[in-house]
Amino acid sequence: MELILTRDNPAPTGGYAAQIRAADGLSLRVGRWHPAGISVGTVVICTGRAEFIEKYFETVSELLMRRLTVVVFDWRGQGLSARELDNSRKGHIDDFSLYERDIGALALQVLEPFCPKPWFALAHSMGGAILIQQARSGSSPFERIVTTAPLIGIHGLRWPNGARFLAEMLDIVGLGGAFIPGGGETSILTKPFRDNPLTSDPVRYARSADIVAAASHIGLGDPTIGWINGAFRMMEKFADPEFARRTLTPILVIAAGADRVVDTGAIERFATRLKAGRLIVIPYARHEILMERDEFRDQFWAAFDAFIPGTRDELKALVSAQDVIEKAGVRV
Repeated sequence: MELILTRDNPAPTGGYAAQIRAADGLSLRVGRWHPAGISVGTVVICTGRAEFIEKYFETVSELLMRRLTVVVFDWRGQGLSARELDNSRKGHIDDFSLYERDIGALALQVLEPFCPKPWFALAHSMGGAILIQQARSGSSPFERIVTTAPLIGIHGLRWPNGARFLAEMLDIVGLGGAFIPGGGETSILTKPFRDNPLTSDPVRYARSADIVAAASHIGLGDPTIGWINGAFRMMEKFADPEFARRTLTPILVIAAGADRVVDTGAIERFATRLKAGRLIVIPYARHEILMERDEFRDQFWAAFDAFIPGTRDELKALVSAQDVIEKAGVRV
């Protein structure tokens, strides 16, 4: 199973790329790296919608320096994993609960035989929402979860109830596999940097765009109606205050203050209800915090290091990390 390498984005050394199969037979691409010396645990990177393993090479290297074993995989329907539809530009799914089959296959075929415990997760956007939903059901394999800009709500929806109703009706009449109205096959990473809502870092944006340019089959277009309908159903669960209160896995939620993809206000409302959770907002950061400028990423790592692998002084460390973020005063 291949990894896509570009001049400015070499793979971390010592990695393994493989293919596994979920319970329903779909193939999933997985990358695995081990640190030099004794590992203190394993972090699974769960990407956002339309992302792929290669975007996280830099993050993998940073986790390896922390003596953590690292696993990254492509969700079904994106990256170089199998698609649900013949059109490879459609990252389609009928129900978000299907993504939990990917986590199950990963735990059974990769984590159990090859990766030391404790197991942690670092999840972005869609990946964060999937792991939060799994944690609520009590079936998460992870001891702790760090999530950046989780998909708790969509930014800028003027009529969310109307959009939810429309997606459901279009799905019911058999249009679930079509792109959302106005959507198409063009990847957001083919658009000029100045128009992107993902990051204020031109170098990291270009690095991700170069991967799609080198291997166009790795990119996705806009969501399908079925995908967005599944997302609305999941977000409806998050709106119930009891959902967060009954989620017992320790979760660190890191939101982006200038997010134009997901709704930071919805994230804040959800995260403040978590019994075993902690919320940190990085002011002025855009949606992809780990693809952002160093000023923002440094703030992320301060919070991450205070939470993973976890200590008795964790609360004190997280408060100190929040102080670092508030004092940074970074502006775009």
